[in-house]
Amino acid sequence: MGKIGVLDLEKHFAFYGAYHSNPINIALHMLFVWPIFFTALLILYFTPSLFSLPHLVFSLFGNNFVLVLNFGFLLALIYSVFYVCLDVKAGSLAALLCAICWVASSFIASRLGFSLAWKVVLVAQLLCWTGQFIGHGIFEKRAPALLDNLVQAFLMAPFFVLLEALQTFFGYEPYPGFHAIVQAKVEAEINEWQDKKQKLIS
Repeated sequence: MGKIGVLDLEKHFAFYGAYHSNPINIALHMLFVWPIFFTALLILYFTPSLFSLPHLVFSLFGNNFVLVLNFGFLLALIYSVFYVCLDVKAGSLAALLCAICWVASSFIASRLGFSLAWKVVLVAQLLCWTGQFIGHGIFEKRAPALLDNLVQAFLMAPFFVLLEALQTFFGYEPYPGFHAIVQAKVEAEINEWQDKKQKLIS
């Protein structure tokens, strides 16, 4: 059963889906969205701890490193909680991926150091964003969703590509009929956009 308001998954997914209906563009987003999230967490590793919260010592591959409860942790937590609230099953998987990204990015950041990490992040972000803009400009032929709703686009992107992958490869739906309902809304929104575009041209 669908939810309402800020937790209306149908609304969020239809909004994002209307900007990502081309298979190649969707594939490019599947390839690049999570690396953008990962590298954002990587650079946020170097932000100070929130409210002087204690650091956590963690061991990975036999190497000890420090997990800092900072803005990177907060970002991963916000995304995780939001995704679980949208859909418990897929959201829990997304939350797990967020947690893995936070721990793994912290490990890599601690090994690289800030002087090298920011360069790696810059290159990765430029590459990933370029790939996504190519997807929109050449294949989707529509401006990215972030130009219309920045917060919703950034917040929904990782969950959208995960849910899209689960739907494509495993036939997953948050509830029966979800995909058909959303697809109808996506097609209606695209038709509305095309009509407005045609009116502007004429």
